[in-house]
Amino acid sequence: MDYKNQLLSIYTEAVEDVDYTDKFNKNILDNVTTLAEKCFTQKGVYTVFVTLSIYKLLHKKQDIRNHQTQITNGFSARTIDTNYITPTLKELGLPSMAESGWLTRSLEQPYPYNLNYEGKISNKKVKRAFLELLDTIEVKNTNPKYILVELLRQIIAIQKANQITIQPLENPEKLTILKTIEILDKQFSFNYKTFSGAKLPVLAFYAIYQILMNEVSRYKKCKLKELGSHTASDRTSKSAGDIELFQDEQLFEAIEIKLDKSIDANILRIAKEKILKYNPKRYYILSYYEVNKADKKVIDEIIEEVKTTHGCQIVVNGVLATLKYYMRLISNLEEFVTIYSNLIEKDNELKLIHKEKWNELMLELSS
Repeated sequence: MDYKNQLLSIYTEAVEDVDYTDKFNKNILDNVTTLAEKCFTQKGVYTVFVTLSIYKLLHKKQDIRNHQTQITNGFSARTIDTNYITPTLKELGLPSMAESGWLTRSLEQPYPYNLNYEGKISNKKVKRAFLELLDTIEVKNTNPKYILVELLRQIIAIQKANQITIQPLENPEKLTILKTIEILDKQFSFNYKTFSGAKLPVLAFYAIYQILMNEVSRYKKCKLKELGSHTASDRTSKSAGDIELFQDEQLFEAIEIKLDKSIDANILRIAKEKILKYNPKRYYILSYYEVNKADKKVIDEIIEEVKTTHGCQIVVNGVLATLKYYMRLISNLEEFVTIYSNLIEKDNELKLIHKEKWNELMLELSS
């Protein structure tokens, strides 16, 4: 059995709710729960653990803590992840990295994943759970199958708990641009008291660009790149912005969206680096807040410099102002709301509260 089929077999048992928790103690279960609860924000750690556990099932004599060939008695775990594990996780609709868990700087250090591993995994509780589970498998000889099934079982339960059906518009004929913008303003500004809310305006623009590509000549030959994880770093995501449009396989336009910070000179400097690296023709930087007035002169200078030396036009604007302008260009506002609602409903990174709030606001939008 190959790596993909082994993972599919584990997933099948998890879906069927096979319970192996009597095979291990409370500490192991607590560590599994920690990885499951944090898998959406610590995808690298979770992906690496899944990869190593699957490898152990097929290569029982290999010490899976030696995850690189440059480590004594090691093997190339990243290759297995890139070719088999991450693609299968995506196929199953489970949390996954853009390419591999080993693109995470804290996990790619050339040292064994023993209890003294010094890689700077940001969440200390997750780091401890990860290393202790590997120790449990290698030193205490716990079957990784039992741990993996329980891990995926918990993740599936979390995903189900976050599922909700978004109610359709009841009176689409009453829909107006002004009212839609007001509702989006309420949605974006609401204090959800949890992470992932910053992805909402990204989904809104992703929805409206799908319509623009069909209706606006500038975007007729463009293709939208699939949305990546909103929690991924720039390094691991390998993208120029939150949203990317390609034309003839070349990056045509990139959109970077900031919900919780104003646009300052540092954001422009980062954008300049991305423009030089990825070569888009236009680069949007959109924020829910106003441009930092103290940095305006420097911002304008960077915009002019990039235009002169590279040719890329940087557009700095507000999130709501840009959405309002785009809504004036499209012929069917109901289509936007429908696409946006579908994106919210299906998104695995959003929490239940984000989806419940949109359902609540949809009632306002329909009234």
